Amino acid sequence: MNGVNRQAVVQACKALLRPVAGFLLKCGMTWKEFAEISKAVFVDVAGEEYGIRGRKTNVSRVSILTGISRKEVKRQRELLTAGQPPLPNKTTDATRLLSGWYQDPDFIDPAGKPLVLPLEGDGASFATLWQRYGGDVPVSTMLKELERVGVVKQSSDGSLQVVNRYYMPVQFDAQWLLNAGSVFRDLGENINHNLSAGDETPSRFLGRATNHSIEESHWPEFREFLESEGEEFLEKVDDWLTEHQVADDESNGRVRRYIRLGAGLFLIKGESPDDTK
Repeated sequence: MNGVNRQAVVQACKALLRPVAGFLLKCGMTWKEFAEISKAVFVDVAGEEYGIRGRKTNVSRVSILTGISRKEVKRQRELLTAGQPPLPNKTTDATRLLSGWYQDPDFIDPAGKPLVLPLEGDGASFATLWQRYGGDVPVSTMLKELERVGVVKQSSDGSLQVVNRYYMPVQFDAQWLLNAGSVFRDLGENINHNLSAGDETPSRFLGRATNHSIEESHWPEFREFLESEGEEFLEKVDDWLTEHQVADDESNGRVRRYIRLGAGLFLIKGESPDDTK
């Protein structure tokens, strides 16, 4: 990397991936699924943003940039063109077990619905299902986790009923997930833009105000302060944007180029480097 401290890049990568990993783990995504998706994104970004003289990057250069073989670059491009996401190599043991409960003929009724299972037994039982699909996670641990997240319910007689075929440690509304992804993208694109900003592409505002020596007892007060002041600031931003928004009847047939503008504001809370103060 020309003029770039590789160790600094590695540390920055770890820092930005921590919240991403936390977000995806809450959604039940494994690291192998993430790796497969990230491969497609690397190919897409390298192809769209690193071409020469405005042309799309060719397969060989994408391979050099990403470290992905030319054959795999071609495959990923075909998937991207077809609009098909790459299939994950491995799901979690929990998701695999739940899928077996919904798909394996030994654990579904004649109508194709998952059976209510006893905990143990030689035939169709949760113990048998676990032996077939549970991986190396102990059966008791697996059951507790599935009950904790609400995808398996136990009746008074001890029988077990499955209510969802997918394992998601934390349940989220789909629109909330999409909004969260949009926030990650906005912040990330701002940072990425500023790395290469110059005279022709001025940097975008990106600032923080933090202090590592605040007593934890002040946290609720600061939260209320930011809720109030932050809302007032964002209302001013919204007023400005509304004032400059072009109404449909103002175009007068002229071709206009529209862009998305806005500002984001978020609270920062974390551990102090020295929490003994």
